[in-house]
Amino acid sequence: MGSGTGPGPVLCVRTVDYHTAGEPFRIVLDGVPPIPGDSVAERRAIAIGAGGSATAPRPSALEEVRRLLVHEPRGHAGMYGGFLVPPDDDEAHLGVLFWHKDGYSTACGHGTIALGAWAVDSGLVPAPADGVARVRIDVSSGRVTALVRRSGGRTTGVTFRNVPSRVSALKLPVETSRGTVEVAVAHSGACYASVPAAALGLAVEPGLLPELVAAGREIRALLAGSEAVAHPTDPRLSGVYGVVLYDELPSEEGVLSQRNVVVFADGQIDRSPCGSGTSARLAVLAAEGRIAPGEELRHESVIGTVFTGRVVGGGDPLGEGVVTEVGGTAYRTGEHLFVLEPGDAPGFTL
Repeated sequence: MGSGTGPGPVLCVRTVDYHTAGEPFRIVLDGVPPIPGDSVAERRAIAIGAGGSATAPRPSALEEVRRLLVHEPRGHAGMYGGFLVPPDDDEAHLGVLFWHKDGYSTACGHGTIALGAWAVDSGLVPAPADGVARVRIDVSSGRVTALVRRSGGRTTGVTFRNVPSRVSALKLPVETSRGTVEVAVAHSGACYASVPAAALGLAVEPGLLPELVAAGREIRALLAGSEAVAHPTDPRLSGVYGVVLYDELPSEEGVLSQRNVVVFADGQIDRSPCGSGTSARLAVLAAEGRIAPGEELRHESVIGTVFTGRVVGGGDPLGEGVVTEVGGTAYRTGEHLFVLEPGDAPGFTL
């Protein structure tokens, strides 16, 4: 490593990486400084506050680790991951702070699926050779459960049960540069705005990603001051996290099917169908009367990977919210020991 025989690395960070339906998730196992706080939500708030600013430009040790892992040359603009932290109480197996290139998120369905697979595959949570193991995870928006399916001693799929999802607006008019569109807003651990891509003169196709990203960023900015994006009980969960741009697809054997791309944070693209975004779509579809409890949504991503989702409980999606389950697959892609040598920087973005 490096050249010469000088001092050792400034940082050493050990990770195991997964992808869920194509979207990366980097689980940080070692090398993270202690994160103070009495809950996952409190730790996230402290982590955000320690990120550095124009008046305090030097990042904290924690922020330096995040930048090391998400920025080039060790990461990329589409990287996603999580710091393992203690759960809020003994009823959960673990806690996690989700992060991406722009900071920390309050929910991450694809990350929950990956964490469920890792917790069982690593032996952290005992699991049968055939059957289902339950992995309880505390995230910034509450407690979620990963139901890890096993067959022949292998993990074959993971379904996560999300926090309740509620709809705060169904046809909110938003004046965009492509015309006025009606946007649905739902809170499902994070706040999502969804709009048909066709209403913007677009379609969910890889070749149109620059236009889709621009539209998603514009809609997110236009909704910044809307009452619909304010969480009813926890202001830390307020504000649009992602914009779901979707196409209707032909039903397959009577199953409702849609394709989407989720533009989240500052223009990041979800390669998966987005786990918590799928929960948001389920709540909207339930509020519109298009899907009933137990009925399945086939949710396809911009790269063609698929999540399945259903409403499994709760009450009024326009009131207290509905409970959803979203299923997919996660695969381990590698194990890494990242280092930061003296004189090097945590990375860069393009």
